[in-house]
Amino acid sequence: MSDNKRNNKILIAIIAVLAVVVIGLIAVIVNKGKNKDEDNTTTEAVTEEINASDSDADKADNKDDVQDEDSNEASSSKNDEEKLLYYATVTSTNSWESNGKQSGQLDIKIVNNSSSELKDWSVKIEVGKDTTLDSFWNCNTDLKDGVLTLTPVEYNGSVASKQSLGDIGIIVTAASAGDFKAINQAVLYVDGVEYKQTETADAKDDENSDKKDEDKTDDKKDDSEKPKKDDNGKTPYDNHGKLSVKGTDIVDSNGDKFQLKGPSTHGIAWFPDYVSYDTFKTFRDDWGANMIRIAMYTDENGGYCSGGDKAYLKGLVDEGVNAATDLGMYVIVDWHILHDLNPQVNKADAIAFFEEVTEKYKDYDNVIYEICNEPNGGTSWSDVKSYAEEVIPVIRKNCPDAIIIVGTPTWSQDVDIAANDPITGYDNIMYAVHFYATTHKDNIRNKAQTALDKGIPVFISECSICDASGNGAIDYGEAEKWFSFINDNNLSYAVWNISNKDETSSLISSSCNKTSGWSDDELSETGKWFKDIMSK
Repeated sequence: MSDNKRNNKILIAIIAVLAVVVIGLIAVIVNKGKNKDEDNTTTEAVTEEINASDSDADKADNKDDVQDEDSNEASSSKNDEEKLLYYATVTSTNSWESNGKQSGQLDIKIVNNSSSELKDWSVKIEVGKDTTLDSFWNCNTDLKDGVLTLTPVEYNGSVASKQSLGDIGIIVTAASAGDFKAINQAVLYVDGVEYKQTETADAKDDENSDKKDEDKTDDKKDDSEKPKKDDNGKTPYDNHGKLSVKGTDIVDSNGDKFQLKGPSTHGIAWFPDYVSYDTFKTFRDDWGANMIRIAMYTDENGGYCSGGDKAYLKGLVDEGVNAATDLGMYVIVDWHILHDLNPQVNKADAIAFFEEVTEKYKDYDNVIYEICNEPNGGTSWSDVKSYAEEVIPVIRKNCPDAIIIVGTPTWSQDVDIAANDPITGYDNIMYAVHFYATTHKDNIRNKAQTALDKGIPVFISECSICDASGNGAIDYGEAEKWFSFINDNNLSYAVWNISNKDETSSLISSSCNKTSGWSDDELSETGKWFKDIMSK
């Protein structure tokens, strides 16, 4: 054998031995790794089992906790629901400084969330021993030891299921602004059981004061720009001139029948921001109104005859008359008696007022005078007639041809009684009829028809489509009947009211603080309806 062959065999043998050694080492390493993985797997499995056991225990505990919470919440919700079956709120809608004290209007609402009718209610409000009650409406009152108790009148003693009762109001005077602000909670009693809301209602003015100020700034315009608008680009007064009464109709300067239509302000002492050129212009241009009624309350707190600032109120009337005149609109100056019941009560003030304003507006052929808004409380037609026979000559001295509207008994409903004994000796005298469509139906239309049949001219100087409280549900069917009657008889009308007060008759939504230029979404349901009617 050669040396080369022998060397090759030795090399092959060495390589084979090395290969066996390497394979052996690899096997050992693999087995160790496998055992380690098995150990880790076992450890993880045990850990997971322990954790799972702990988790199940925690879940069980949590479930018990959740069940307890759910039980507590259900119990709490049930209690809250029971507490809120019935409740009352009291909300400040307006306030003002009065002789060093704070006066204001408070509106009360009763809510029935139950499935049955609410009856036999009363409301108690802590007002403080130094607080006086100045005025109230749609309720009876008893103030004793700083607690004011309200009870229903004959037409609002019950509240239907899932409904609320509003437009119950009071005006009080407290010793200070702080004392007035503290009057913020009403306690409702139903069949002698107390129901008290845990959270009080805040005043709308406080909630939105910043936004209101901002909106006022946005709404402010240059009064020097006074565009005119009617069907032919002229104002209503440009087209129709001085008005008069012929038979049962208002006629214009051409002798043609004419219908006045437009909104009435709310009490100007409480909602003065709406007595403005821009407000009236919106009604003229967007709604088709040709008239504005300026309602100046006489007896309510802040009223002309009950401690109100007479100069300020006359200034508001003047601002309104001049704004309407600049817009070529007609305007009613309304001596708005209500809680004084009988116009004879403040007759001396009325005579002085009409003597002053007619002297001021004697050259204004667009001004109409309404001398007693709503005689009520048993006031007879003879009381109203004798009052009118003293006031009318005062107006005639300065304005010999102006139209004068005379209120009639029972909140200006009994025009048929007036028709049996009308005022004589004067031309251009009309008689007021007021209606709220949900309450006043054929019975009041029949009274108006009786007067018309006797040749007595009727003016619908206040109306709305809700109930007589100025609130409540809208009766669209009766509203349509009323406006068919109005249009068939060429009756003029004023719609109650220009404000954002939280009640059905307000034309502006309570959430809107703008005083002009409203979109339809910023109107109340009543506002939307009347805008459609008026613009036709």
